[in-house]
Amino acid sequence: MPRCRAESVHAAGPPRPPHRRHVTVGPPAVPVPGPRAGQDWRAVVAIYAATSVVEAYGVSQVYAFMPLYLGQLGLPADQIPRWVGILGSFVFILGLPLVPLWGVWADKYSRKAVILRSAIVEVVVFAGVALAHEPWQFAVAMLLIGLQLGNTGVMLAAIRDVTPVGRLGTAMASFGAASGVGFALGPIVGGILVDGLGLPLEAVFWSAALLTFGIVLLLAFGSREVRPERVPSGAVVRLAFGAVRGVFTDRPTARIFGLFFLALLANQMARPYVPLLVTGVVGTGAGAAGAIGVVTGVAALVGALVSPVAGGIGDRAGFRPVLAGALAIAAVTAMLMPLAPGVPLLAVGYASIAGCQAATSAMVFGLLALEVPAERRSATLNLVYLPLYAAGILGPLIGAVVAGIAVGAVFAVASLVLAIGATAAAASSRRGAARRPTGPEADLADDVIREMEAEVPAELR
Repeated sequence: MPRCRAESVHAAGPPRPPHRRHVTVGPPAVPVPGPRAGQDWRAVVAIYAATSVVEAYGVSQVYAFMPLYLGQLGLPADQIPRWVGILGSFVFILGLPLVPLWGVWADKYSRKAVILRSAIVEVVVFAGVALAHEPWQFAVAMLLIGLQLGNTGVMLAAIRDVTPVGRLGTAMASFGAASGVGFALGPIVGGILVDGLGLPLEAVFWSAALLTFGIVLLLAFGSREVRPERVPSGAVVRLAFGAVRGVFTDRPTARIFGLFFLALLANQMARPYVPLLVTGVVGTGAGAAGAIGVVTGVAALVGALVSPVAGGIGDRAGFRPVLAGALAIAAVTAMLMPLAPGVPLLAVGYASIAGCQAATSAMVFGLLALEVPAERRSATLNLVYLPLYAAGILGPLIGAVVAGIAVGAVFAVASLVLAIGATAAAASSRRGAARRPTGPEADLADDVIREMEAEVPAELR
């Protein structure tokens, strides 16, 4: 489960060094004897950033080229829209129950083993996709993606523990940007391999498998174990799930989670069908892979760039008004995207939606940092991605049902969901909950936004 550093704000007094957060359930944590890492923090950041880039590179290619590949595997054209949604939900069926456990296992036993596990699974997944000859074989590979979840938060925790306080901002920014780079490179490079070099789609997935195998070797032989300052003790299940009770009883927190869920539901509903909008314009022959790469790659790049800008705007205008505005813009854009007559306008539209999604996430993290009481903030931020995982399952499934009408109908439903979210966010803003953060509060919100953005799982960007 994702974790982030959230500390109480003090108006005076010396700064405290960052510490790892643990759910306070069960027996107290015990100190770890000896040094926690024997590796320079810059090497740790570089290794984990490379891991994040390659992971995002491969995952983005699977999502971007799934409709083309399903057609190549023999799935009838009229069934592709439905199965794109169904297979998109497969990613989380196996992974969701295990997500809360990976962080606890990592802290209790070995962070390196948990991160290495994820990379090994990715090699199997990407190679499985490349070797698939039937749609059901592709489906099995998609199902296995869920077993690679849970590594991002562990890497971020290790980076926090080895990085000097004065370099945390640089380390977090570097690691956080890595996934966005991978998501931009994956589809673009895939388009070049297929349309530029004339290689089959299998070559795209083999490139991801080979790069990820290189990451396995890098993690196995180039990285060292980074132990937490305090190791949690007690039953794993109690440590992982004990904080769930009580988090959703706070009504303001529940409303923020609800808004986040609506935004993510719309995004996960529409995202699998963007490549189908592209092929609806350019066809499925020569040039299709390159066009898909441009539309999805540009959107990923815009999303990575918008988040820090949105955080600055939220500091000045208030998080709730910016949240409402981002949801409203995304709603209008989603409604108009199926009407785009060409690839350039599709790229602009999807980039706008990606930017709005990045802004929405930043505002939600900022609101939680400011409005959740300090005694519940840690547990709440530990659970902030539960709406995201739920949306990752429900969104594609809803899209699969609606796509039976038309692919454009998926974007209309997503637009409706976003409009509901925008209306609710605007209403909460009018109730006076949108105070602007200042001074130490703004610094705390910025820290939380930066760290939680860095922890977004690649499968959900």
